[in-house]
Amino acid sequence: MRRIVVVGPPGSGKTTVAAEIARTAGLAHVELDALYWGPEWTPVPLDAFRARLADAVTADRWVTDGNYFSLVTQDITWPLADTVVWLDLPRHTTVARVIRRTATRAIARTEMWSGNRESLRTAVGRDSIIRFAWTEYPKYKRRYGTLMADPRWAHLRWVRLISVRAVRTWLDSLAALERGGNTA
Repeated sequence: MRRIVVVGPPGSGKTTVAAEIARTAGLAHVELDALYWGPEWTPVPLDAFRARLADAVTADRWVTDGNYFSLVTQDITWPLADTVVWLDLPRHTTVARVIRRTATRAIARTEMWSGNRESLRTAVGRDSIIRFAWTEYPKYKRRYGTLMADPRWAHLRWVRLISVRAVRTWLDSLAALERGGNTA
């Protein structure tokens, strides 16, 4: 595995898993949210986002985290990738994580990308990430189930992880392979 795409619904652990893969396997970590969000939660222009991503994946070895399939990844990262890690965790797990993560970030005033911060007020508002995580969850299950069966992506090795335990077991096995000098 030299070029890996990590996908899944909000709260599935994409960034955490991608960061651990990057550390374990010595890959560059490309966080799509960091490339996408400008100040005041304003998306960067699509051309700029695509250029940033194309530049980030010029390296021979990388791992990306994030979805953005319809915007850029289907023609920039996916054709170059050799592996997709699909974090297909249950809705109750992912939404609970989003609630905890959002509350923790809001209370701590954690800076995200481009100086952005989450707040408790926006966490429950009309554009709430919590609401988004709940309502959009089925979309991710459908999307990646369909893409896994799509012949355009037959060149990809798919790793579908359906529980927190499966994620931990897979990451531990990857670390063991790397320590042994093998690649997964």
